[in-house]
Parts: sequence; C-alpha cells; structure tokens
Amino acid sequence: MTVVHPISRAWITTGGTGAQNYDEFADDAEITDIITANPHSALAVEMPHLAPESLGKSFLESLPDAAVRLQRDQAEEKYRQAEDVVVLYRITAPGEAPAYGLWSMVETGQISTSADEPGLVIRNEDVFISKVRERVALAEAIGALLSPVLLLQTGRGEELHAALAEAIDAAGEPAATDVDASGRTHAIWPLGPGDLQEKLLALAGGGELVVADGNHRSLAAQTGGLQRFLAVVTTPSSFFIQPYNRLISELPASVDELLERLRAAGATVTELPRPAQLPAKGTIEVYAAGRTFTLGLPADPAGSTVENLDHALVERILLRDSLGLDPGDKRISYIGGDYPVEWLRGEVDAGRAELAVLIAPVTVDDFVEVNLERLKLPRKSTWFTPKARGGLVVADLR
Repeated sequence: MTVVHPISRAWITTGGTGAQNYDEFADDAEITDIITANPHSALAVEMPHLAPESLGKSFLESLPDAAVRLQRDQAEEKYRQAEDVVVLYRITAPGEAPAYGLWSMVETGQISTSADEPGLVIRNEDVFISKVRERVALAEAIGALLSPVLLLQTGRGEELHAALAEAIDAAGEPAATDVDASGRTHAIWPLGPGDLQEKLLALAGGGELVVADGNHRSLAAQTGGLQRFLAVVTTPSSFFIQPYNRLISELPASVDELLERLRAAGATVTELPRPAQLPAKGTIEVYAAGRTFTLGLPADPAGSTVENLDHALVERILLRDSLGLDPGDKRISYIGGDYPVEWLRGEVDAGRAELAVLIAPVTVDDFVEVNLERLKLPRKSTWFTPKARGGLVVADLR
C-alpha cells in the first residue's frame, strides 16, 4: 500500500490565486504589496494579518478574515471543486529543464525525524515552533490547506519523473497556469480515479520521501492531528539547491568586537578589498559598513556531518556564541536564493540591516547524506528551486 493518496475534496484554481509560499519573503511589506495588487492571491488567506484591510490585527485576530476570504474566492469561482483527484504539475522556464510533481495527500503518521522513528517521510530540518502554531491555527480556522509540503521521492524518482512527463504530454491543455515572479510557468492537470492515477500514486509512494520544503507545514499537520497533509511529490531531476543567507538587522556588538570574539573562538578572519560575494563551501563571507570579511569557522573534529555544515557553524559560532543570538531572534532574517547577494549588500548599505552573512549552498551530496543518517539540518539551510506554488490546489479538510 502506498502512503500517498488522492485528495478527497480539492479546490482547483481557475486562475489568479497562485502565490509564493508565505515563508519565501524577506519582509512583510512585500506580502502586503502582492495582496494589494492581487486580492485573490492565496497569500491573503495564508498571511491574513498582512492583507491591507486587516493591517493592525495580529495573526490570530485576523483568522476569521482568512476564512471569509477563502469562502469568497470559492463563491466567486476562483476555484472549482473536484473529488478524489491527484493533480499533475509541471513548472517550466526558458533555459531550464521542466520540473514535475504530483499534488496529493500523504500520511502524517509516516513522518520520521530520527533514526529510531519509523516512517517513510523524512523531515530533516529544525523549525521555529511559533510558525508551526500559526499553521495549525490557520488550518483549524479555514478547514483547508493551501500550501503543499514539497517531498522528494528518493526510491523511484526517475520512474516518477518519466511517468509524469508522459502523462502530461498526453493530457492536453492544462486546467490552469500561473506565472511566478521569476517568470516560471506553473501548470496543473487534475486526474481522477483510474489506472493512471493508481500508477502515479504507487510511484510517488514507492520509496522514502524527503521533506525538501515545508518542514513547518509537515510538523503543523502532526501537531494539529491531521491524518494526511497536502504535498507535491517531486523528483531528483526537478530541483536544485540555492543559497540560504542571513541578514542581521541590529548587532548586539560592534563589528570590531564581533571579529575579536570570532578570533577568540578559533576562527580565521581576513578583510577583503572587494564587495562581499557568495563564498565557496567551507568559508563564510560577512558584509558590514561597507567592509567585507571572509571567515574560516572552526569545525568540531568530534562533530557529525550535519554539525560541521557551514550553516550549522554560522548558527553555533557566529550567531549564538559570538553575538548571543538565538536562531529565532527577530533580528535575524533568513534570506533565500531568490534574493541575490547584491540585494543583501544593498540592505546593509541602506541601513536596513547591519550585517549580511553569506553562506555557500548545501550540496546535494550533503543533503542526501544527512537524510540517510536521519539527522536534522540547521534551520533554513536549503532553498530548493523551483518551489511549488501555493494556492493552485487546496485540500478541504472538512
């Protein structure tokens, strides 16, 4: 029996509801601007306190507004209902190979977070519990899931990739398309019960599934007691990993004090006569007050693979030990690969941040090794591209 299932009651977009996932933004004002320009965007439901008409309310206070917005969109036929479907998914862009996925529901009880915890769905990254609580409260308030967990099929991924490509080629025109901010086109095709659906479900659930994006959403499904969660099962050939950097809005110490603390912790610190850029694996670059430094942070000889990843060293040595900042501190912003290094430097130059921390992306080999060992990656360390678009397929939980 597969652990991947059809969506019993789905709402399929008819257009205009697609959105970046709520956690893909560098600041809240971007979300408000998008909702203002696109009032039917799923962001208005997922981040209701940032919708223009709800500004000033807290997230919890604005949950009734979220329910009203979703009901309005359904009543205005921004979605159409479907039952017992999976949804074929293709993402295309000039110069890129197509990415494929399958919208479906996956058994929450299969989530495993350690080597001694059974399950075929591996969650590999630490999370911020406050974000999890928000996702639980939203699902309870609206009775639906709008953003999927992106799952990488590791056992039969190439077979799934070929089967999805073949099914989409034969499916005709998509039910809906949506173009994201990077110019990628997201297209979907609902597929009802039958032999093809059963074949794709078997392939999608045919091996261990790794959470590539949506660690908070998967834990929210567990915390909220959901038997199944909304997912897009994708394939190894459909993604790549981009950098995940950090911005510090306010330093608890001066730059010179920070550098001295790093040296005392065993780090090598070298000032560079150029603007900061993305470093090679094994070094970190930081940018502050127009100055660039490269850091060699000391690894722990007794540490595991994951404990000596660049992102883990930044969290432990730079943020916690040298600056006294917990990873969840509001002064830390986690900036995904859609924002280039020039943008991060610009935030520092403009005074909106005091320090940019640039980290090489986690390699696919490291990602796979960590998951095979059933270890957890540091928070916000893998930015998978392309990402599944929220608001295209909604799973009704009622």
